[in-house]
Amino acid sequence: MTSNISEINQYDNLGLIAKQLVDGFITGLHKSPYHGFSVEFAEHKLYNFGESTRHIDWKVYSRTDRLYTKQYEEETNLRCRILIDNSASMHYPKPGKDKLKFSIFAASALSYLLTKQRDVVGLSVFSDKIEEETDLRSTKSHLNTILTKLSDLQQTTSEGKTNISTVLHEIADKIHKRSLVVIFSDMFQNSNEDELLNALQHLKHNKHEVILFHVSDYETELNFEFEDRPYRFIDLETKESIKINPHDIKDEYRRETSKFYQDLKIKCGMMKVDFVPVNTNDSFDKILGAYLIKRKKMR
Repeated sequence: MTSNISEINQYDNLGLIAKQLVDGFITGLHKSPYHGFSVEFAEHKLYNFGESTRHIDWKVYSRTDRLYTKQYEEETNLRCRILIDNSASMHYPKPGKDKLKFSIFAASALSYLLTKQRDVVGLSVFSDKIEEETDLRSTKSHLNTILTKLSDLQQTTSEGKTNISTVLHEIADKIHKRSLVVIFSDMFQNSNEDELLNALQHLKHNKHEVILFHVSDYETELNFEFEDRPYRFIDLETKESIKINPHDIKDEYRRETSKFYQDLKIKCGMMKVDFVPVNTNDSFDKILGAYLIKRKKMR
């Protein structure tokens, strides 16, 4: 099965990491919860009787005794825009194991798989505004461009605040064809919840499908597991700080955090936005599997 962030952090080549993650996922498909889903690659698709025989690959037929037709770029099945939150809070809890690094690995694997399937993919990096953006294409050279930008992103630091609402409205206005929008974010933003929901509704109103990967460090951000001693907590985006013993507020913190996440999940469900909570130490199979399920539904 696909490795988690702790097991692949030692590798530097993001292209190689993406390939290994996807290859591992595909190898494990028949053993996983996604059994029964197929990954159709760009070069061929199974021939359906009644279609033109013009593009049948007879060499493949001679080897497999099955009829496949060659696919071409204009036969692309899906358009996908990947959004990565690069605000200051995404650099928590520590370099190499932060929420941003997890999102970068996940996005690289997803971009590789989309390109392999000849699906069109583009990347947007944002904080309170869009910081980086690529075109939507399905070529190998374009994949290399995305991987280069993701690799460079690993080396950055950020003082930026999050304004997901503004960014999503801008993305919704830019995308003119029905697309899959994939978001990696911890959803810590300065605007209120209604503004966020309106932005997600804007995407849905334009007929786009949305997967929101809600990235968290479960140990500290959800379970609030710290030693029983005073800590100084610093807001990475506002720089406000408070000194407190986590043990004194642990129960209340867990209740409020659980309510926030549950409310967000329910609201996303009402809008038919796929809300997928992920831990920074989860296997990347969870990301690729959620995408595969969504892709199957969109056909």
